[in-house]
Amino acid sequence: MTVRAPRIEFAVGAFLLLALASLLVLALASTNGRWGVGGDTYEVTARFSTIGALRPNAPIKIGGVAIGHVAKIDVDPVKFDTVVTLAINKRYDKLPADTAASILTSGLLGESYVNLAPGGDPENLKPGDELYLTQSAVDLIQLVGKYMFSGGGAKPADNAGQAPDPNAGVPDYLQGEAAPKEETKTP
Repeated sequence: MTVRAPRIEFAVGAFLLLALASLLVLALASTNGRWGVGGDTYEVTARFSTIGALRPNAPIKIGGVAIGHVAKIDVDPVKFDTVVTLAINKRYDKLPADTAASILTSGLLGESYVNLAPGGDPENLKPGDELYLTQSAVDLIQLVGKYMFSGGGAKPADNAGQAPDPNAGVPDYLQGEAAPKEETKTP
């Protein structure tokens, strides 16, 4: 009968502990460091017409610093707006009531997040309030498609030899006295 060396058993045990630690790190990374306990936040809502690629658990930032996360995304069955519930850390409970929310993207194709721009209102946001100053997400693919397939601008041959009229499309009452009308010109 042979006696197995304790080194092999120790190596297998160490390998298993390392694998479990790796799984724990991956689990923490996938939850953005949250354990599902949201006791330190308060919720406010914001309505957007388009949210683009915004997803639940997306960060809420002020000046690039994360202060919360998107708790829930719903559609209002009456107005058909997208209602985004924002869970903001209670540490930031002094946000002015006229804080503006916009949906931005990190980089050209990065993750979407909600950016808050605090206003100057002396009143503070309270749990359950709604942010009325919102800016929807810009869909970059749709914007490029509109530019590419709608002409995107004047063709060079259309205006060849003609200077563009700077007052074209401007009503007469906005042109002032500097732009004489055709009827008032005397020969």
